[in-house]
Amino acid sequence: MISNSAIKLAVIGGSGFDDFETLENTKIINLETPYGLAAPMVIGQLEGDVLLFMPRHGSGQRMPPHMINYRANLWALKEQRVQRILAVNAVGSMRDIMAPGRLVLPNQLVDYTQGREHTFFTGCDAGLEYIDFTEPYDRDWRNTVLRIASRHKFSLVEDGVYACTQGPRLETAAEIQRLIKDGCDLVGMTGMPEAALARELQLPYAALAVVVNWAAGLNATPITVETVYRQLEVSIAEVKRLIGAVISGLNN
Repeated sequence: MISNSAIKLAVIGGSGFDDFETLENTKIINLETPYGLAAPMVIGQLEGDVLLFMPRHGSGQRMPPHMINYRANLWALKEQRVQRILAVNAVGSMRDIMAPGRLVLPNQLVDYTQGREHTFFTGCDAGLEYIDFTEPYDRDWRNTVLRIASRHKFSLVEDGVYACTQGPRLETAAEIQRLIKDGCDLVGMTGMPEAALARELQLPYAALAVVVNWAAGLNATPITVETVYRQLEVSIAEVKRLIGAVISGLNN
């Protein structure tokens, strides 16, 4: 029997990571929240350590980035009493040090999305609170991940600025040049409002960015679904090994 009070880590899976097949003794939870139905959650054991896994797009990648019910997802994780979140995001890169295949633990973000339900504080009965979002990713939690990764010889790029765009289309070359001028290093579609909602719920949150392609206009090779998922297949295997080291490190 797995107790929810023992869930030290929740992993949110992104593109190419909608299944954690190595989890054992699994239990699937479908939770209706005040904000609608959350993505399915799987509670299981990874080499004996309890882990909660949530594929943010739903099972089988059904939900596009701009239509994900981020509020329901984060509320559900809070309801399950998880202690911290590691969110996995597939991204494009705008910096040589973050070439396809690299894993990055960003420390900042810029939000370019629009029209998403981005807060639990909607006034009236929901109240209103101005959260400090100076550092969008929890510093202590990031440092813990970095420390465990270093101990186990994983190669992580420690910092980076994540640009969150609306999707589901990819960016134009001109848009990427704008992001570069804005100081961004990575571009993805699911980092917000997820990070801000986690902060509102006081859930320590860090993002693990998986670089799958060069951003538009930075490489002569066209961006194709086939090349992205080919890279994801290799990188997600490394991500799962890192998650195993992290959950083990939290319990020892």
